[in-house]
Amino acid sequence: MSDFPIALHGERISAVVFGGGAVGTRKALALADAGASVVVVSPTVTPEIEEAERLRRITVVRESYKREQLERATLVIAATDSREVNAQIAVDANARGKLVNITDYPDEGNFHTMAVHRSGDITIAVSSGGVPGAAARIRDAIAERFDARYEQAVSVLRGLRSDSIKRGDDTWRTASNNLLGEDFCESVENGSFKEKMDSWR
Repeated sequence: MSDFPIALHGERISAVVFGGGAVGTRKALALADAGASVVVVSPTVTPEIEEAERLRRITVVRESYKREQLERATLVIAATDSREVNAQIAVDANARGKLVNITDYPDEGNFHTMAVHRSGDITIAVSSGGVPGAAARIRDAIAERFDARYEQAVSVLRGLRSDSIKRGDDTWRTASNNLLGEDFCESVENGSFKEKMDSWR
């Protein structure tokens, strides 16, 4: 089975995370960081979840799993400490066509999360065939190269593209051919990208 990677618009996601332990906390906070509307369903939760609730970053429902809690969710994560409950969530969520991740048995769901590096508008995600430790190491190595220099470069490129589209001209088409050639990464890293970009402002 091969992965098909996609990037979801976080602010358009309604997510429900079942389980308020360490794994559920990590998943819930990552979703909140992406702008998702997050509900955590669990009789007990970690102090981190309680703090996020206090700050109104997430909503907590202090109950055990109930099938109807799935209805309004776009994305479902089963991270309870019960194999039986997680398996039932998988059955119910799949039957309703939800995006569902089963943390203790990923094959029961239809997606898994990846090791992510974010820097401004740049998001890099790594999957490594079910070996999360390897994905994290690879992610960290990538992050060392794709640092704030790339964040700044992509930010100004995005602005140039957006302005060109608003004006309805072909500035972006011409500029992108010049700025995004095979030497793009080299130019960002050696500082010459800024000089190139200044000529298009």
